[in-house]
Amino acid sequence: MKFNPTPLADAYTIDLEKREDERGFFARFFCVNEFDKLGLDKNVVQINNSLSKDKGTLRGIHYQLAPKAETKIVRCIKGSLYDVIVDLRPNSPTFLKWFGATLSAENRTMMFVPKGFGHAFLTLEEDTEALYLVTEFYAPEHERGMRWNDPKIGIEWPIEPVIISDKDKNHPDFDIAYHCNV
Repeated sequence: MKFNPTPLADAYTIDLEKREDERGFFARFFCVNEFDKLGLDKNVVQINNSLSKDKGTLRGIHYQLAPKAETKIVRCIKGSLYDVIVDLRPNSPTFLKWFGATLSAENRTMMFVPKGFGHAFLTLEEDTEALYLVTEFYAPEHERGMRWNDPKIGIEWPIEPVIISDKDKNHPDFDIAYHCNV
């Protein structure tokens, strides 16, 4: 596994280190030892799968507050998506900064989303499927979301979203008291 630091503190994209031959390739999708080397949260308790039927489907920006904050490892297993993370940790040097990367079934790149980050994605193809490894169980009472186009954050989406759930449409703009529980 190759961990590539993003411009945001403690966040990475992860690429497979393939061992190839005439049959194809073999690579580790996840390895506790590799995560330990970097001191990353690796206590996966749940694996989630989502399918978005239409190109331009936006999901997010979602996260959970402490003590149920979760780390996510996100991979696109069919189609492609633009994956976005937002640093919502008030004491971080990259607080309120965002980073985005294209994850696809073809490039097999993953996004490591640390606790305290918001997460969203926008599908770039029809029938796009994502797999998430998460380190905490879903806790609705700790769930938060923020508006996908909040001008304070200024995410530059590669295409205009076409489908957004009512819940995601109605998330508020960023407010430190609500979003960071301070």
